[in-house]
Amino acid sequence: MSKIILEKSKNAFDKAQSFIPGGVNSPVRAFGAVGGTPIFIKSGAGCRLTDVDGNTYVDYVGSWGPLILGHAEPRIVKKIHDAVANGTSYGAPTETEIQLAQLIQEAMPSIERVRMVNSGTEATMSAIRLARGFTRRDAVIKFEGCYHGHVDSLLIQAGSGATTLGTPTSPGIPQDFVKHTISLPYNDIDAVNEVCARRGKEIACIIVEAVAGNMGVVLPKKGYLEGLREITKKHGIVLIFDEVMTGFRVAHGGVQSIYNITPDLTTLGKIIGGGLPVGAYGGKKEIMDSISPVGPVYQAGTLSGNPVAMTAGIATLEILRDSAIYKTLEEKSKRLAAGMEQACRDARVPAYHTRIGSMLCTFFTDRPVTDYATAMKSDTKRYAKFFHGMLERGFYFAPSQFEAVFVSTVHGEKEIDATVDAFRDVIKDF
Repeated sequence: MSKIILEKSKNAFDKAQSFIPGGVNSPVRAFGAVGGTPIFIKSGAGCRLTDVDGNTYVDYVGSWGPLILGHAEPRIVKKIHDAVANGTSYGAPTETEIQLAQLIQEAMPSIERVRMVNSGTEATMSAIRLARGFTRRDAVIKFEGCYHGHVDSLLIQAGSGATTLGTPTSPGIPQDFVKHTISLPYNDIDAVNEVCARRGKEIACIIVEAVAGNMGVVLPKKGYLEGLREITKKHGIVLIFDEVMTGFRVAHGGVQSIYNITPDLTTLGKIIGGGLPVGAYGGKKEIMDSISPVGPVYQAGTLSGNPVAMTAGIATLEILRDSAIYKTLEEKSKRLAAGMEQACRDARVPAYHTRIGSMLCTFFTDRPVTDYATAMKSDTKRYAKFFHGMLERGFYFAPSQFEAVFVSTVHGEKEIDATVDAFRDVIKDF
């Protein structure tokens, strides 16, 4: 195995740091969790990336989830080209917004009305504001380890006890901004019951990654989501499913279709933009009609419903109407996950594996991962060794233990089997 050359990436990173804080425009890209120089990408095609030094990699990041059909999917690229030829932005309504809204509602019947925005963060921020305006309550429950974008009131860590208020995890967020946010352990329905029994009339919403994807992939325990739905109905609390990552990824109808749970509001992003920046939030008509211009809750955006992004989203969701795609994705993802799990058993490497649909994760730990606390027990040094070992062999995984692996329709058996073989080779030295 020859060592990959990253001379141009190193030069680009050095130059970037002169203009951009940390040399990157999103923190995890800096490789801070695994060490080394971030690779600068020149192009992507199918399931592969090519960096500025000419190295190619089988990609399991997929732009952090949206590229379920792979890089530069020809049908989507053509639609984008056609849309750009007509103009890039109008700041006025277009029929493409209606088309994308219809495709979303078709897949997720819980979304009776939907509002397009430009990112997942904007979607969650707006959904929480809407829930507060609709209920005329202030408090919000979130769960430790679930990430809902860089919204001020949600960037908090848990307090000293399960029912205490949180404290900001980032400078620049005043304590007053988070005083109405309650952070609880994920998968602990008793903690939710306890808080809501005491403070139910104060709580506007519960927001949750129905399947967590930002502390690695962590699945809900049996009855957990059902419990949240029951509690929120009892106390008149708006239940928000953050499906920015899982929507159209784990299934055509998202997590809510797998577990047969109907949330009041859903936030979306990633796949509905077809690789371009798009977010959305939607749900019950009676709640959504509280948004201006129909209702008093204000939210606006110059580029919301941008015709180029809408076109990319439409092209993607139209392709994903084919149920055979998800069957194939399930088979491919199962093959990869099973291969990596068996490799760990054969090498006697402690690992805990999770998967739902085409999202999966290998935690380097000897105990089950059910929440943030158990995820944090993972051996991050071992993950860094795994990451660089796979990168050297031409496989690009997330540069953090606490992110998901994403499989696309264009990962073939050849690439998956080669990935497992490389994984076996890497972990034999653990």
